[in-house]
Amino acid sequence: MGETEKRIETHRIRCLSKLKMFLLAITCAFVSKTLSGSYMNSMLTQIERQFNIPTSLVGFINGSFEIGNLLLIIFVSYFGTKLHRPIMIGIGCVVMGLGCFLKSLPHFLMNQYEYESTVSVSGNLSSNSFLCMENGTQILRPTQDPSECTKEVKSLMWMYVLVGNIVRGMGETPILPLGISYIEDFAKSENSPLYIGLIETGAIIGPLIGLLLASFCANVYVDTGSVNTDDLTITPTDTRWVGAWWFGFLICAGVNVLTAIPFFFLPKTLPKEGLENNADIIKNENEDKQREEDKKEKYGITKDFLPFMKSLSCNPIYMLFILISVIQFNAFVNMISFMPKYIEQQYGKSSSDAIFLIGIYNLPPICIGYIIGGLIMKKFKITVKQAAHIGCWLSLLEYLLHFLSFLLTCENSSVVGINTSYEGIPQDLYMGNNVFANCNVDCNCPSKIWDPVCGNNGLSYLSACLAGCETSVGMGINMVFQNCSCIQTSGNSSAVLGLCDKGPDCSMMLQYFLVLSAMSSFIYSLAAIPGYMVLLRCMKSEEKSLGVGLHTFCTRVFAGIPAPIYFGALMDSTCLHWGTLKCGESGACRIYDSTTFRYIYLGLPAALRGSSFVPALIILILLRKYHLPGENASSGTELIETKVKGKKNECKDMYQKSTVLNDDELKTKL
Repeated sequence: MGETEKRIETHRIRCLSKLKMFLLAITCAFVSKTLSGSYMNSMLTQIERQFNIPTSLVGFINGSFEIGNLLLIIFVSYFGTKLHRPIMIGIGCVVMGLGCFLKSLPHFLMNQYEYESTVSVSGNLSSNSFLCMENGTQILRPTQDPSECTKEVKSLMWMYVLVGNIVRGMGETPILPLGISYIEDFAKSENSPLYIGLIETGAIIGPLIGLLLASFCANVYVDTGSVNTDDLTITPTDTRWVGAWWFGFLICAGVNVLTAIPFFFLPKTLPKEGLENNADIIKNENEDKQREEDKKEKYGITKDFLPFMKSLSCNPIYMLFILISVIQFNAFVNMISFMPKYIEQQYGKSSSDAIFLIGIYNLPPICIGYIIGGLIMKKFKITVKQAAHIGCWLSLLEYLLHFLSFLLTCENSSVVGINTSYEGIPQDLYMGNNVFANCNVDCNCPSKIWDPVCGNNGLSYLSACLAGCETSVGMGINMVFQNCSCIQTSGNSSAVLGLCDKGPDCSMMLQYFLVLSAMSSFIYSLAAIPGYMVLLRCMKSEEKSLGVGLHTFCTRVFAGIPAPIYFGALMDSTCLHWGTLKCGESGACRIYDSTTFRYIYLGLPAALRGSSFVPALIILILLRKYHLPGENASSGTELIETKVKGKKNECKDMYQKSTVLNDDELKTKL
């Protein structure tokens, strides 16, 4: 008897350690996949500038990840449970690493990045030929040379980023549905919310690392090491600056491959947590395996696919939850993907600073919210109906806070010839640009090249030539332009490279915006775990893997793919000045109408999220009437334990009863 108990205890410890090992491994997988995803989202602006493509095309590249994901999600979610789930996840991590490597390739296949400029950085600036010179010529102009135009296209190198993102999406496919279903199948039901909360915490640590990495890479010039950065006439705050976007993708590739290793050493199945002490556990496990194999041989692996799909389609709560998720994802994908660009354009920050601030202010509150949400579910044993109410009302509170963001604004940068006249008076943005005036009409300046300077009158100009500047002193970024006829000041008129700062009031507005964003992130993450529990508990246990996969599939198809594209197109519509390629064609946008940009960035997600509360209220009503299929699963372990205790008590009562009967018989005989 002692040997048997010792063997069972050893088996219990071994199974528990394997479950904890899987929990650690899947958390690391979530860290690596979200690290890659957050880094990709943070580098969208750099990719846009590197390849001189519009935001709508960048949105398509970003959405291509979802294309790769949806190609496999349904089949992986269903058939993955029939196969070895840990190994499937490990293979996915390796494929993600391959995708990240592909995205870095264009840097090694392209020539050095060349930004548009009227200022020569070749070394000889003594001629001042880039300044206002009557009857002179500019050394850098758009050209009609076909060979240079062909080079400017760069042979569509952005296609490597597109294909790499698709491959990364394919590799990420098995991690979420198979990882969550593995935890749900073998963890105690009361521990499941906590475990999922820990996994989601890993999904926050990854973006935090990714954003810090992106902030570092965005601050390093793309061709650093091969060019002399002292000769550059742009800084990280300039909209022509391109950071070392390729370097972070190489790091992401290595991390993903390393994360895959532990999954190849984990078992296919484990006993249910909490039932390891049962003496029949090994026997039951073997019987379950044999029954599963017999079922596969008799009916085939696809027998339950269509019935499960039909069952899920006829589940009103599940279908309404998918509708809510699609609407919410349309809002959040847009806000998350383009938040760095919004901070750049609205508050005048560099890409590096914007990414760093997002990581510092948003991710720690989300991490804390996930942990607290999981602990609350475990501590108070929240039911499905209670979880639905918690998720709904917390989301409503966060939604109302979102409207305060409309008040935290900054004015447009005053650029003469675009949104401001040469007299310093704001002008209608849509009356057409008038970049020439009497002060520069004879300077023979290029009218489309974006090389802004800030005059000492507080106004920005498209170039030093259009500001009427005749002389310059200094080299590189420290160059100062003097004798600028278009800059109206009482003293000597001068200008420096770059747009004018937006001032201390705008910096204060940014701080308010970030604090509000942190509060909203915490409340949203606090509601995420209860909401996810509603999704898991509204399905039968055997449908969970397919249900999670179908949910992910729908959010990819109807939100992840189209949202960045139409959102990017709307942002392109607010562009005030496009960059100019060598052929004279339009490149990436250099400056946006920040007011219209704000209404699109904040207003469209607000409208989408507001409409999602209608199906949410319908779910709350349905939960009063319907018995959820997975509700019993929330107490599956306790049910078995209760039955075992009931059997023990029944045996005890029978023994006591038999003892009493024997005493009565003895008394009667006496």
